[in-house]
Amino acid sequence: MKKYKLLILALGLVSLKASAQLGKPKETFTRADTLRGDLTTPLRTCYDIGYYHLDVKFDIDHKFISGSTLFKFAATQDFTKLQFDLFANLKVEKVVYKGQELPYTREFNAVFVTFPTTIAKGNKDEFTVYFSGNPIIAKNAPWDGGIVFKADSLGNPWVATACQGMGASVWWPNKDQQADEVDSALISISVPTGLQDVSNGRLRKVTDLGNGYTRYDWFVANPINNYDIEANIGKYTHFNDTYDGEKGKLTLDYWVLSYNLEKAKKQFGENVKDMIKAFEHWFGPYPFYEDGYKLIEAPHLGMEHQSGTAYGNHFINGYLGRDLSGTGWGLKWDFIIVHESGHEWFGNNITSKDLADMWIHESFTNYSESLFVEQRYGKQAGQEYVHGTRMNIVNDRPIVGTYGVNKEGSGDMYYKGGNLLNMVRTIINDDEKWRNILRGLNKTFYHQTVTYDDIVDYISDQSGKNLKPVFDQYLHYKNIPILEFMVIRGKLNCRWQADAKGFNMPVRVKVKGGDYHFIQPTTWFRPITITNAAKDNIEVDTFNYYIGVLVD
Repeated sequence: MKKYKLLILALGLVSLKASAQLGKPKETFTRADTLRGDLTTPLRTCYDIGYYHLDVKFDIDHKFISGSTLFKFAATQDFTKLQFDLFANLKVEKVVYKGQELPYTREFNAVFVTFPTTIAKGNKDEFTVYFSGNPIIAKNAPWDGGIVFKADSLGNPWVATACQGMGASVWWPNKDQQADEVDSALISISVPTGLQDVSNGRLRKVTDLGNGYTRYDWFVANPINNYDIEANIGKYTHFNDTYDGEKGKLTLDYWVLSYNLEKAKKQFGENVKDMIKAFEHWFGPYPFYEDGYKLIEAPHLGMEHQSGTAYGNHFINGYLGRDLSGTGWGLKWDFIIVHESGHEWFGNNITSKDLADMWIHESFTNYSESLFVEQRYGKQAGQEYVHGTRMNIVNDRPIVGTYGVNKEGSGDMYYKGGNLLNMVRTIINDDEKWRNILRGLNKTFYHQTVTYDDIVDYISDQSGKNLKPVFDQYLHYKNIPILEFMVIRGKLNCRWQADAKGFNMPVRVKVKGGDYHFIQPTTWFRPITITNAAKDNIEVDTFNYYIGVLVD
């Protein structure tokens, strides 16, 4: 049957083979990468961060910042020296502990502080870092990271931070790793009087400093990622609403440029409550009721800043007016509101310890888009949406990055990751069980940092199926598996061609005109037991499975 000779969806293997032929050199990493990404060095594991008070003044005219970070921590072992992080272009003015300045050294973007006496295991203590300088200016936020210095259409200053991946130490001193989140934080941002700052959590106080600056104090009552902590500075206007959710009334606060107020009211009104309804249904309660939900208009496309999502989609549907699925469904809702808010559950509530596992954030959040579509327009629409996103998959390299060097994997973590999760749902074949797994993830790992094994083991355990080889194939290898059919001694056999050890993914097949049946091929040819199955009439569910099919 010629049309089944080789069916590869989304040109997966074509790009994959071309990439292999190029013989790309193996990536190398530096001492600086290790200092930034190693989660296991005693200089970082010796202290557990519990609280930050970040206090930063923005001199917008000179693109200059200055301020301090108070570190409150608990000692996990006896130590006299620790590491914190601050980009080398920013100056450490001093490090103060119990009223005295501490000696420190710098290596790349890491700072090493020596204490006068041993800090004993179990003790709670604190120190303050004072700093200043001209931070890195983001050239193409949110992708390259740094601080955005722009002006709105009326010429007013418009400033924002966006530092995922690059790290929060691009603009303030902190223990810059995802594995250690503070329990709470106070964010104090001083801006030229007449402008406003909007940051995470709830506004506690506004203080006129009397020197041409006004300080805005925002408090975050929940654990938060370093890269989520934000400053958004501009001429904002505010409006608000509430949502009756699973944990009670959730406050909805919106901060937009004044001339966009009416557009914002319409766009946010048409998208936000439907989004929260869908995600609470699938994932459980919004994880940060204490801090509320905010959308903040930003001079870049958007970022999942916890309890203060940065929004720059120009109050139009789609992704800047485009449908990333090519199906039409993506033009019926605002991509940035839905996607970035989905990160409140996957990325902010559940956070990967190492950037190499950023798929935990992006694959689930990409998949959340299809669940939103399903909740609003029905299951078939959601399935069509996730299937349509395959056109964006490139199969260039593994989705899991390199551990210990702050290196994420392939951008396929979005679309290929979303399709992987939809396949897992198909394999489980019980939508209520799948929903309970998604909700269970957010309950079991509530406000926690996690590893690859935490997530994959949980899904396997709760589903009652060993899905580890499936995740292994799609996340650790760039190849997609190929389901190969061959007639052997008059009977139709099949097997998987795959990289993952023990790959045996259940897959739906049918005889043309009949119903789908699950079969569970291995990497060895085995007969297909479906009545009348032949190579000319066998059909594979390539709508729900992102695989190759080969009929010999």
